[in-house]
Amino acid sequence: MTVRKLIFVGASLLAVQAQTGIARETPARSTQERPVEAPGRSADPAPMSGAAAGSDRSGPERRFTGADLFDIAIASDPQISPDGRRIAYVRQTNDAMSDRAVSSIWLVDTRTGRETPIAGRNGDAFGPRWSPTGDRLAYASTEAGGPQLWVRWMEGGEAVRLTGLPTSPSNIAWSPDGRSIAYTMLVKGEAPKLGAAPANKPEGAEWAEPLEIRDLLTYRADGRGYIEPGFEKIFVVPATGGAPRQITFGRYHDSGPLSWSPDGSTLYFAANRRPDWESDPLESEVYAIDVATAGVRQLTDRDGPDANPVASPDGRLIAYLGFDDALRAYEDNDLYVMNRDGSDIRNLTVDWDYSPASIRWDADGRGIYAQYDIRGETRVARIALDGSVRDVAEGLSGGGLDRPYTGGSFTVSDNDAIAYTGGTATRPAEVQLRRGGESRILTDLNRSLRTVKSFGEVRRIAARSSHDGLEIEGWLTLPPDYVEGQRVPLILEIHGGPFAAYGPHFSTDNQLYAAAGYAVLSANPRGSTSYGEDFAHGIDKAYPGNDYFDLMSIVDRAIALGIADPDQLFVTGGSGGGVLTSWIVGKTNRFKAAATQKPVINWTTQALTADGPAFFGKYWIGAQPWEDPEAYWRRSPLSLVGNVETPTLVVVGSEDYRTPVSESEQYYTALRLRGVPTALVKVPGASHGSFAARPSQSAAKTSAILAWFDRYKAGWDRDEASERRD
Repeated sequence: MTVRKLIFVGASLLAVQAQTGIARETPARSTQERPVEAPGRSADPAPMSGAAAGSDRSGPERRFTGADLFDIAIASDPQISPDGRRIAYVRQTNDAMSDRAVSSIWLVDTRTGRETPIAGRNGDAFGPRWSPTGDRLAYASTEAGGPQLWVRWMEGGEAVRLTGLPTSPSNIAWSPDGRSIAYTMLVKGEAPKLGAAPANKPEGAEWAEPLEIRDLLTYRADGRGYIEPGFEKIFVVPATGGAPRQITFGRYHDSGPLSWSPDGSTLYFAANRRPDWESDPLESEVYAIDVATAGVRQLTDRDGPDANPVASPDGRLIAYLGFDDALRAYEDNDLYVMNRDGSDIRNLTVDWDYSPASIRWDADGRGIYAQYDIRGETRVARIALDGSVRDVAEGLSGGGLDRPYTGGSFTVSDNDAIAYTGGTATRPAEVQLRRGGESRILTDLNRSLRTVKSFGEVRRIAARSSHDGLEIEGWLTLPPDYVEGQRVPLILEIHGGPFAAYGPHFSTDNQLYAAAGYAVLSANPRGSTSYGEDFAHGIDKAYPGNDYFDLMSIVDRAIALGIADPDQLFVTGGSGGGVLTSWIVGKTNRFKAAATQKPVINWTTQALTADGPAFFGKYWIGAQPWEDPEAYWRRSPLSLVGNVETPTLVVVGSEDYRTPVSESEQYYTALRLRGVPTALVKVPGASHGSFAARPSQSAAKTSAILAWFDRYKAGWDRDEASERRD
């Protein structure tokens, strides 16, 4: 379980386990603790060759184009072996034949850099986890159909399928003796029943499908569709094969990640086992379960989430993440330790103004490694038991490809070597190693593309908000052929979340915009994470609001620097960025055109149709729609549609349940009724979190936005623009 508020970033969606037990961190925002789920499947993944093998697409063309999306590979989920000699990681490539991302597992020798494919030739492979001695590797694969648990013997052995499960295994965790593997899995239940169709169906007759009856508060989830009845439960299976054994039961979700006690007798996990679990979306406690008897003990008890428990090497302490629930839309995590019986709870980060995640103990049990974001960048820190903090790795990357979100993941060996995914503004995430105070890049997954293509330079930019002088930071991506002193059209590209952050990370959208001659401004207005908790709280119960002034101020700074053409300004953003795009065009006419992507337009309809009904009213607005309708309307971009004159494109995935399609449709209709130039673009089959998952659609979506902006750009030449986008 991930301790986070429910936020709606575009490519990097975080969701609380909450009332449906559907906590999923989408592949775009990789973490080493993400559940094992199958990415899109390729008919022939061919993991050892790039999608463009044998093509001339990357010939003399120096510009980055939509076709190049098929040639990009990224590293994720790096798992270093206990002895630090090898790193297993997931390589994600795009398959041109199936138009999907495919995942394979590769092995890197940390001394020589030699790479070896491990799994993924006959189906996707993901979620690698080393056995305690490093002699075996467990992972999930779709080779046998649906995702199943596999184990590979590393020294000349074979890969063996351990399970034949009806649903996907997640949160794989080896027992300390290497004899068992724990995992979580959805145990399906029966749908509710009310009455029945007539029983006298004639032989051979074709009657309609049975009624669909649902009784969950959250009955559908983004990326999953309508939720199957059932609950997430914990299982243990012998590491050499055999029947899995279910060890938790009951009508609530028992979630991961899972952590074993050093003696192998106990598993630690987090869950909301209260009767009102559906309506209390953030609540969870840490539990311990006796693996032999299935007896469960509750170790924490407070109003707020306690999750991600990890046992210390000697088993005396449990580290975990959490916060007090103050009914705010966002809270930083704190890092706690307690005795294994739940006593003597201590907060190690009470005076640290950042949010630790992905925790793991160091080898001697005197400190805890944690990933965190600071000013748009991601680092790994070691937090000692006395609360002192020091950085041990920086430059983590891997929050997604389409936009420059923070992110990445790491693991630590028994000798404190750190494997992580790192990149730059012009280089997607690679596997890197930090050992002995030095860092090395071990992979070069996009060497041919980097050799041929010219990417736009990315510069830091900052401004003081016109509202109150608060410093606002952002990153400016320049056209690849930019000449100093030249003014160029500017696209303000606003991140989702809104509790997330952009940084100097690789972004296909930004590079495609830049290749078309635009500068792209990726800003972090108030409400963004990584600038301290007060900065994030700046939009609590006040979103959208003063973040508008932050964005206008940093646009003005780009103009003052002599880069942005003040007469050729454009604005776009997805999810929370779509909210702000729609809000901006209701406040000002300074932008020539806009493209609002998967926005919230009306907070009343959002709160009652999105996949977090227990969350939005209670935490974002502070009341339900019937309790304070004015508060909902006051924050809805629809309330400003009467002011809009800016030509505004509306873009949404056809299966979006986070900011439902109806939000975009009502805004499009309102713009049409007002006579504002607009068009509605739907991405077929795309959910909120998979908005840019299929390469052809990601490229087409960006091309559509560029075509819309080009239509309203001064001095626009239709033939030249069309040629540039081909």
